[in-house]
Amino acid sequence: MPTHPIGITPTTASTMPKNILLVIADDLGRNLGVCGEHRIKTPNLDRLAAQGTYFSMAFASTASCSGSRSVIQTGLHTHENGQIGLLRGFGGLHYFTTFDHVESSPRLFNRLGYKTGIVNKVHVGPDTVYPWGFREESATRDVAWTASRAGEFFRMARSDGQPFFLTVAYIDPHRDHTRGGFGNSQEYPSVTELKYDPADVVIPPFLTDVPEVRQELAEYYSAVWRMDQGVGLLLAELEKAGYADDTLVLFTSDNGPPFVNSKSTLYDAGVHLPLIVRAPGGTPGVVNPNLISFVDILPTFLDWAGHPELNVDAKRKGRSFLPILGETTALPGWDHVFGSHTFHELTAYYPTRFLRTRRYKYHRNVAWQLDFPFPGDLYGAHSWEGMRNAEGALIGKRTIANYIRRGPEELFDLQEDPDEVHNLAKDPAHNDILLDCRKRLEAWQLATADPWYFRDGISTRVIYNHIDAGMKMPDRWDFDVDNPGNR
Repeated sequence: MPTHPIGITPTTASTMPKNILLVIADDLGRNLGVCGEHRIKTPNLDRLAAQGTYFSMAFASTASCSGSRSVIQTGLHTHENGQIGLLRGFGGLHYFTTFDHVESSPRLFNRLGYKTGIVNKVHVGPDTVYPWGFREESATRDVAWTASRAGEFFRMARSDGQPFFLTVAYIDPHRDHTRGGFGNSQEYPSVTELKYDPADVVIPPFLTDVPEVRQELAEYYSAVWRMDQGVGLLLAELEKAGYADDTLVLFTSDNGPPFVNSKSTLYDAGVHLPLIVRAPGGTPGVVNPNLISFVDILPTFLDWAGHPELNVDAKRKGRSFLPILGETTALPGWDHVFGSHTFHELTAYYPTRFLRTRRYKYHRNVAWQLDFPFPGDLYGAHSWEGMRNAEGALIGKRTIANYIRRGPEELFDLQEDPDEVHNLAKDPAHNDILLDCRKRLEAWQLATADPWYFRDGISTRVIYNHIDAGMKMPDRWDFDVDNPGNR
């Protein structure tokens, strides 16, 4: 029997429609009132959280938008689904895509008889792997247009008599193509503009308090405000179409805010994100502290649709969180998540894997000899220029040297060091914890067939036939030029 969310009996759940509305913001961190960020006005999302469940410990698997979206839509980490970097940009300079054989959400739900659709940002590919029946791709920040196109989709679904799965993905609050802008220079119909005073913003601990950071945060706040209005307009369209009481609504973001030390890093600032779920018949106003991974989202949708077996058959590692929607205490087994990052842009290569528990964070930096790369939009931002030229030249509490040059392993005690600044990987007092985290992460790499499971400087995936034939692999990650032998 399929699992059911807390507060929904099997009888009720089996007779109600199984519609799904997935809403994704772009580069939104924990910048909502429900997350404790009270300087930014987000009344619509706060209201949605009050009507359902806010997962306070939800984590993206990766911190780049194409990769993260692919995880949401496939239930597979990027090294499993192939979308290891951005889909496109800069005139085709990069073009990472999902493997042809991967079963994405539109593929699965099309077969289940759903009307599938996506509105606004897509940023995953190829189209053959993501065959949405209704596709309104746009780079607009006009959230009223986005709501109107979603409304048209709802009317079509009503006319066709089909259950639906619609993804609405906003451009906001992503940066625009200027050095410090967030799309606020344009007027948008049906949307109220709200300007923030740079003096009133709250500097997050991963950034430094310099004028350039304050100015960009004020612009960012305005883009978040616009996105929140879009959510309000979207939910109004859902209610107008008569679907408000029989649609599972899930809101989240793809990665953290578009600033250095957040986006494209696997530090918590880049992957610890808001996730809100409103389920018909569910318990309202729940703050759920259990650790959720983005690989759990598609399994949850399949469970909601009454087809959890499709997740089991595909051997996805994620699981439905419908059964724990109403929980307000930490449960055993929901106490850790894994993640992987390989590329942002084609030229931004830095493969990292992480394990996050309630207390500790472990990073395995595969190509640690490389400098950590900057995404192009962040390198060109006024905020980075202001931080690098400020006295002391810190990025938040982190030295620039520690940001750019990281060791092969990082271990952080988040209870004592929530900003992941003090690396304990070489601390003898934490050696047992380090070894346990290392063992668990490597077991996960093997279980997910990670090509970046390295020994002696080479992927074991590309030499498995030689290993099977008896070739000896030194038990070390990197090739040792001073001791090159393998005997």
